[in-house]
Amino acid sequence: MKWKGRAGSSNVEDRRGMSGGKAIAGVGGGLGLIIVIIISLLGGNPGELLGNLGTTEQSSSVPYEESAQEKELAEFVSVVLADTEKVWTKIFEENGLKYVEPTLVLYSGSVNSACGTAGASVGPFYCPGDQKLYIDLSFYQELQDKFKAPGDFAMAYVIAHEVGHHVQTLLGTTEEVMPLRQKLSEEEFNKYLVRFELQADYLSGVWAKHAQGLGYLEEGDLEEALTAASAVGDDTLQKQARGYVVPESFTHGTSEQRKNWFYKGFENGKIQGGDTFNTKTP
Repeated sequence: MKWKGRAGSSNVEDRRGMSGGKAIAGVGGGLGLIIVIIISLLGGNPGELLGNLGTTEQSSSVPYEESAQEKELAEFVSVVLADTEKVWTKIFEENGLKYVEPTLVLYSGSVNSACGTAGASVGPFYCPGDQKLYIDLSFYQELQDKFKAPGDFAMAYVIAHEVGHHVQTLLGTTEEVMPLRQKLSEEEFNKYLVRFELQADYLSGVWAKHAQGLGYLEEGDLEEALTAASAVGDDTLQKQARGYVVPESFTHGTSEQRKNWFYKGFENGKIQGGDTFNTKTP
């Protein structure tokens, strides 16, 4: 991906070196922490996190020394965030809407959000309560080593997916889906979560299409994103962790589904066409 030398976003909040705890009101810190830890791009249950937004906060700060690699990664995610701002502002305007830019929070170790406390093991996540994306840059090494999805555009896909959740929040999809958690069984609600996550994959593909149109993609970039989408499919992750899969527990979709919906978004390049909720086979 062509990103060096381009301007980054002004909506980056650097909290690296800061840590703290945030208890979810009415739930309890221990359970709140568990709820947050099972959320992420890597197959957790986002409904649990999104349904708990009231919190109290404590934090502390220690000096943080940034390595050269971390500095480059921080610059990279800032440029990608700026790209998403440019693309989604244009798409929203074309649809008679106003895009509100999210903030991307860089953290190390653990972080407080309106959705609770998260550790680095959570992976990147989006919190609709404060409309912020949260990323510990160490995740990118894990993406390359553990999930065998190297490349800068694989990393860009991760950011675009979380921005996709922000788009869902702005369009009202999050508000429609998450209350269903109180009305449905866990297994039935998981089916909605799968469609919710696949839609975020579709939206990340829409962004990729526009990034290509701006001349930012290089040969092999699309394959890197598809590899990353496949690497974090529920079936792939469960096979790695357990040796078998439990489809009724899926919350993000299979590797094939995630790749397919990302590619559909890339081919279409429009918000329209990403209705994962009303298709028989997502």
